[in-house]
Amino acid sequence: MDEDNRDVRVPLTYNTQKRRLQLPEYGRNVQKMIEYVKSIPDREERNRQARAVIGVMETVNPQVHLQEDYEHKLWDHMYIISGFDLDVDSPYPAPKPEELFTAPVEIPYRNRPVKIAHYGRNIENMIGLIAEKEDGEVKNAMIRTIAMYMRQQYLIWNKDSVSDETIFSDIVKLSGGRISVPEGMHLSKIPSEYVFSRPGVNPQKSRNMMRMKNNKMKNNRK
Repeated sequence: MDEDNRDVRVPLTYNTQKRRLQLPEYGRNVQKMIEYVKSIPDREERNRQARAVIGVMETVNPQVHLQEDYEHKLWDHMYIISGFDLDVDSPYPAPKPEELFTAPVEIPYRNRPVKIAHYGRNIENMIGLIAEKEDGEVKNAMIRTIAMYMRQQYLIWNKDSVSDETIFSDIVKLSGGRISVPEGMHLSKIPSEYVFSRPGVNPQKSRNMMRMKNNKMKNNRK
């Protein structure tokens, strides 16, 4: 075989093998431009090329115009891409890494476990607020409202029915005994055709399944 016609395989270079992009929104070509600017020995020429690269960055990332003082942002971005190793006469003070990359504020995490999982922490917090209210009609109305919502959550994740006494008992438990459910309180009945669906479940499908279950129960009684 003629040596000139042999299959010549060119090795491929993947991005994972290249230097990591400091700001991906500007792309690798802008990063190469800035690396070239760093290598120019003449300061005047280096300044001229730096300003030219700023113009390219503005074109490549036009959304920077939405930011206040965007020209200052562009120069900061140039310094970031250069690894803070760029010696040019910037119209703005050169930023320092510690000024731009501050550690995020730590958000305290509540390690206290949820007492009853199917109600969640929000209901538990609401019951805590209700417990702090003075006894009276307003508090009783709040207890009844939260009880009805808890029954809804219970029916989503648990059995097909639940007694008022179970819901009231859970309220006392979640409040740490600070709430006493008024005697004689009853929750309104839920229509038999009403179905509570779990998140992500098609409500119509749930209704059809409930209808089939009810028909099966009726047929078994015959």
